[in-house]
Amino acid sequence: MTCYNSCVLSASIDEVWDTIRNFHDMSWAEGVIETVEIIGSKGSTEVGAGRVLNNAFHETLLELDDDSYYIRYSIDDGPDVLSKSKITGYRGEVQLAPITIGDGTFIEWTSSWRSEEGGVQEFCDPIYQALLGAMSTHFSKAA
Repeated sequence: MTCYNSCVLSASIDEVWDTIRNFHDMSWAEGVIETVEIIGSKGSTEVGAGRVLNNAFHETLLELDDDSYYIRYSIDDGPDVLSKSKITGYRGEVQLAPITIGDGTFIEWTSSWRSEEGGVQEFCDPIYQALLGAMSTHFSKAA
């Protein structure tokens, strides 16, 4: 099962990447992410870095590729349908690509998981859409 969300941001790929590559900083997600608790001793760009978002979503950084503008992370536990008792193998991926005519960045946010129960996509899609909306607002304010 999967989620897919995307948008075009009014900022260069390097500006967007500099903002999102820090796994411990989600200050750009104003109104969506209220708290980020850093878990463990790994730095914000090191594989294995951990965080808890909004006291609910336990996530681990699995891969960060500066050359490909790519992040992969796991959700290890979460509320409702994302609890570790209901879901396994949750992987989220964020991929950036430059817009080749004009100045902007295409961002894809995808996820996949295994679950015997439904409702994960219905739970997660509105969150990803809100995050992309917050990111779009963040970069429109910076322009």
